[in-house]
Amino acid sequence: MPQNISFFAPAKINLYLHITGKRDDGYHLLESLVAFADCGDQVSVAPSNEFRLTIDGPFSEDLSTNSDNLVVKAAQHLAKFAGIAANADIILTKELPVASGIGGGSADAAATLYALSELWGVSASARDLLGLAEKLGADVPVCLKGFTSIVTGVGETIICGIKLPKLWAVLVNPNKSVSTAEVFAKYQEKFSITQPFKEKPQSAKELANTLSDYRNDLTSAAIRVAPIIQEVLEAVEATEGQLLTRLSGSGATCFALFETKIAANAATRELQAQHPKWWVKAISLHSKIEPTKINL
Repeated sequence: MPQNISFFAPAKINLYLHITGKRDDGYHLLESLVAFADCGDQVSVAPSNEFRLTIDGPFSEDLSTNSDNLVVKAAQHLAKFAGIAANADIILTKELPVASGIGGGSADAAATLYALSELWGVSASARDLLGLAEKLGADVPVCLKGFTSIVTGVGETIICGIKLPKLWAVLVNPNKSVSTAEVFAKYQEKFSITQPFKEKPQSAKELANTLSDYRNDLTSAAIRVAPIIQEVLEAVEATEGQLLTRLSGSGATCFALFETKIAANAATRELQAQHPKWWVKAISLHSKIEPTKINL
């Protein structure tokens, strides 16, 4: 049995997010362009005679180890699929803010499926893992794939192969957790018409110009839940060189796109100086950053 397997769980960024309808069961239909960042959490697993989840990292105190944790749910679903006991020693290093609109929990679940499949020697196909991911949450399937994608339906329909130019961005969260369910409950706007993203931008500026025709439909609802999001958006939009400022997911994390790493780093320093209690992170976005094994 392999020892001490670790996977990187990248943050997910919604470059746009349209709400296109609502099913009879209450779930909203969406259309979103999703990309992945070079920052994220880490999931490490090791053999054990029992199940144990330990959480460390800067946001460890904001997350519980009970059955609501998506890492726990992922382990239980995979063990049930394989017909084995869910015995493992799991360490989740939480680098991303909790309930922040950048898919941290979903990425953690995806990384857990990969890590435990290897630890337990589970012969699961990509289709098998995707089926398990769909049971865990709307964002888990796209996090499992790790490609820049158009996501539709309730998250189950994923169109990969979207090519983006090299992108630099800054993520900003006011250290405020936001309930996705509460934001959707506050959503009052009209549903958007389907607006598929078919463009092939060749530069960050071109992408930002294209995305200006899109939006995040949850922004107003998120601000009603957490008014500080408006302050974050205004602060980020005021940074020099930003090409586009937007809320990611249901918040409270906002982001701005930049043309260069230098500009993104300068904006990061500016925001950190102005708002020392906020979480501010310069990142790059890539066409593919799946949960990736870390060589220890």
